[in-house]
Amino acid sequence: MDVIATAGHVDHGKSTLVRALTGMEPDRWEEERRRGLTIDLGFAWTTLPSGRRLAIVDVPGHERFIGNMLAGVGSVPAALVVVAADDGWSAQTAEHVAVLDALGVRHALLAVTKADLADPAPVLTDVRERLAATSLGDVPGLAVSAATGAGVPEVAAALETLLAGLPAPDRGAPVRLWIDRAFPIKGAGTVVTGTLAAGTVAPGDRLQLGDREVGIRGVQSLGRPVERAEATARVALNLRGVAVEELARGDALLTPGAFRSTVDVDVTLDVGGGRAAGDEARLPAEAVVHVGSAAVGARVRPLEGTAVRLRLAGPLPLRIGDRLLLRDPGARRVLGADVRDVDPPELRRRGAARQRAAELAAQPSGAAGAAADLARRRIVRTADFTAMGWPVPAGATAVGPWLLAPGLVDQLAAALPGIVGRYRQLRPLEAGPPVAVVRRALELPDDELVPAVVRPPLALREGRVAVATAGLPPRVQQAVDAVRTRLAGDPFAAPEAPDLAAAGLGPRELAAAVRDGQLVRIADGVYLAPGVEAVARERLAGVPAPFTLSQARSAWGTTRRVAVPLMEWLDARGVTERLPDSTRRLR
Repeated sequence: MDVIATAGHVDHGKSTLVRALTGMEPDRWEEERRRGLTIDLGFAWTTLPSGRRLAIVDVPGHERFIGNMLAGVGSVPAALVVVAADDGWSAQTAEHVAVLDALGVRHALLAVTKADLADPAPVLTDVRERLAATSLGDVPGLAVSAATGAGVPEVAAALETLLAGLPAPDRGAPVRLWIDRAFPIKGAGTVVTGTLAAGTVAPGDRLQLGDREVGIRGVQSLGRPVERAEATARVALNLRGVAVEELARGDALLTPGAFRSTVDVDVTLDVGGGRAAGDEARLPAEAVVHVGSAAVGARVRPLEGTAVRLRLAGPLPLRIGDRLLLRDPGARRVLGADVRDVDPPELRRRGAARQRAAELAAQPSGAAGAAADLARRRIVRTADFTAMGWPVPAGATAVGPWLLAPGLVDQLAAALPGIVGRYRQLRPLEAGPPVAVVRRALELPDDELVPAVVRPPLALREGRVAVATAGLPPRVQQAVDAVRTRLAGDPFAAPEAPDLAAAGLGPRELAAAVRDGQLVRIADGVYLAPGVEAVARERLAGVPAPFTLSQARSAWGTTRRVAVPLMEWLDARGVTERLPDSTRRLR
C-alpha cells in the first residue's frame, strides 16, 4: 500500500477530487458535509488500475485548521497538491506548500482542478514554477475536472508514476505510529488510526504507549482485518486495556525501548529551498513543534547560525535524523528542522552555546556521526544510544549493557597503572585501590566496567586492582620472612600477639601479608604459613578416627590457642567434619 496527503487552499476541490478518484466520501463529519468544508482529517482509499492500493489523507484547507493539516501530512511520503484553475495560487496554497517544504517532502503531483471553469494552463505554469523553488522540485502537473470527470484517469495514472518513484519504506525499522484518531467500537474497545511509515505491526504485538505497554488485539488496513500490516500503510489498531479517554491525537505507539522520549533537543534549521537565509535570526521565543501528528509548544534558544535548542512543553519520542516543523502561529511562518541530538549536554559555561553549535555543524551523519557522538559521550548504555537513532559504530566496545567509544578502553587501560601506583604510594600496605576507587578515578559509570580496562601486570584480586608482583614494603617483608622461617620449622607455632607487635606487624601489616598470600589468617591473632591446610590434614591422617580436639592438638604439637581456631577453620573449609559427640573425622 501507498499513502499520500492532499494539500491546497480551501474550496479548491481537494475532497471533490478524492471522491472522484476513490468513490469514497473523505469528509467524516455531518457538519463537514453540510457546509462543504473539510474541518478535520479525512481518509479514503482506492485500487489503482495497476492493482496498487492507495490511501489518501485529505486535509482541511482553511487557515483555521492548519493544525489538523499538519497532523495529516507529518507521516506521509508524498503529496497531491491541488490548485483551482479559477483561483490560482492562494494564501493556503502558499502555507501548505511551505509546510511540505519545511518537512522536506520531495515527491508530489500537482492537480489543477476546476479545469471546466477556467483555462488551467496559466495556473499550471505559475504553480510549477513556484513549486520548483521548494523541496518538491520539478513537479508534474495535470488539469482535471472532478465535476465532469475529465482528467481523472490521467491523475490516477500520474499517481501510479509518482508512487513507483517513492523510496522503499524500512519495514525492519521500529514502529512509531503517530495516532491521528482514537475512538471506541462497541464490543471491541478502543481503536486508533495512523499512518505506519516504517516497520510492521500485527495482532499480539506489544507497543509502548507513554510509560506502559499495551497489547494489539487486532489490525485493520483500508477497512479489512489483516494478519500483518507493513509500511507504508494506513492502519487501525484495536488496543487491549486502554480507554479512549486516555488517548489523544499526537500520542505515539512505539516499539518498546526503540525511542527516547525527550523534552530537550538540539536541531539545525533548514534555511534552504524557498526560505530566507535570515529566518533563523528572527526566531520567536516560543513556537509550536510538529512531528507526525503531534503538536507541542517549545521554548526556542538559538545557539549560533542555524543551530537551535528546543525545550519542549511535553516529551516526544524523537530520534536523530527526525524532521520537525517549527511554526510561529503569530507570523504564520514555518521552518523545517533536523533533529541532531535528543540527549544534549547542558550549556553552563560562557561560550558553551557557540561551542555546541560548532559541534553540531561539524557532526556528520550516519556511522561517522555515531562515532563522533559516542566519542563525545565516552560511555553510554547501548540501548540508550541506539534509541537515540544512532547505529553502533565500528570499533566501539560493548561491556555488558554499556557501549564505550572506539579506543577508549585502551586509553583507560593505559591510565590505570598510574592510578594504582599513586594509590600504593599513599597506602603501601594495600595491594591496590578498590574497584570503586578505580571507577571514580576513571570516571566510569559502573563498577562492572573496571575489569574491561585491567591488563597485566595488573589484576583484579579480592575487589582490588593490584600489581601481581607488588609485594610488601621492605620492612614489612623482612618481618614476615622471619615469621615464615619460624613456621617452616614448626608449622603450627603461631607467633603470640606481643611477638608480632614487637616485629612491627600490626593489623594493617598482617592484613597486607594475608592479601599478598604470604600468611594465612586462621583467626584473630593466629597467623600461619600458606599450605598449613595440607600439613594439618597429613598430621590428622595418622590419628585414628574419630578423634578429639586434644588428639588433634597433640598431632599438631601446638597449644589450645592455635588448635581450637585451626580446627574450626578446617571444619569451615570442609577438611574435617564435626560429629554429634564433638569428635571429628577427616572428610
